Amino acid sequence: MPTGTAVNRQWIVITREGSFVIDWGDGLFQDLISGEFVPIGEADISHHPTESELDWLMHIDRVSSYDSKTVYIHNLPERPQRTID
Repeated sequence: MPTGTAVNRQWIVITREGSFVIDWGDGLFQDLISGEFVPIGEADISHHPTESELDWLMHIDRVSSYDSKTVYIHNLPERPQRTID
């Protein structure tokens, strides 16, 4: 069984600068390498990762495994969420 946080493969994108990020929606993007939440505009997105790019993420131990629909990512920090006051 795969380990890590399961993320829909379509939510992972690569920016024009080459950063691998998760698009959590509502303008919230998370860098896969650093784990930081970063501001990215839609125009900054280049493409979805190829198999060889996902293999590289596995090689550097950011991704544990992937298939045609899901990528399993190691050690993602929690999404920032507003609390109920």
